[in-house]
Amino acid sequence: GSRGKAEGINAMMPLVAILVVFGGFMGLDQGKEESWTVIFGVIGTVVTVLGIAGFFLIEEPKVDTSGNQNYFANIFYGFRPCVVKENKILYISLLAYALFGISINIFMPYLILYYNVSLQMENYVLIMAPAILLAAVFTALYGRVYDKFRFKAAVLPALGLLMAGYVILYFFRDTAMVFIGSLLMMCGYLAGMAVFGAMIRDHIPANRSGMFQGLRIVGQVLIPGIIGPAIGAWVLRNAETLVGDDGTTSFIPNENIFLAALVAAIVIFAALLPLFKLLKKEK
Repeated sequence: GSRGKAEGINAMMPLVAILVVFGGFMGLDQGKEESWTVIFGVIGTVVTVLGIAGFFLIEEPKVDTSGNQNYFANIFYGFRPCVVKENKILYISLLAYALFGISINIFMPYLILYYNVSLQMENYVLIMAPAILLAAVFTALYGRVYDKFRFKAAVLPALGLLMAGYVILYFFRDTAMVFIGSLLMMCGYLAGMAVFGAMIRDHIPANRSGMFQGLRIVGQVLIPGIIGPAIGAWVLRNAETLVGDDGTTSFIPNENIFLAALVAAIVIFAALLPLFKLLKKEK
């Protein structure tokens, strides 16, 4: 089917939204409190209006819930050992996706600070914007690689792009090379999200899809969101700090966050190798 294409479009949307927000509010003096009142006011209003419009514009399909168990049984269904045993490919895919997310979350919380403070790039949006746009277009097209050639042929180039971006960002600091490194990293990041997302959706049992959503949140959000930033903070534990406009203290990031992210990306292969064997056996 076109699962990869759909996941490619899904993967690019959050970064496009970030680009719209950063680009749209570039003219405001973000050092002033009233500027943030405007930013959050506009974003909150738009989200609220779109949410209300969704009630009238989106037609909800009827879902058959006759096979559902009680509430808590549904929540913990995906964590049962017998379910894990029956769906090995799905769970190893989730493990690989969690490792992928950890790699991304090591540097992502510090990326803008790295551009703006560490590299002294005041107009960092001029680097981020083209990189995000090009990566978004690439990802929308790249999803078809999964649809045509399947997982192994799609995930390896995506990880290769991601890791190449890390290497360039670790070794270079001039604007041109930082742009190239950022572009490769963004392409690998978004393409990887699309490929892993399509793989997981293809291996969730069709009649039990809702019962695995909590498991997806744990693998895609909770684990990477805790472990990734913790590794990033540990890597920067001896770095200088600065006090932001809001009074909070933050590390001044250095290139070591990309080295740590690269190591985490290499660890992904510990999950991919057995996954490839299972896929070969399944085929």
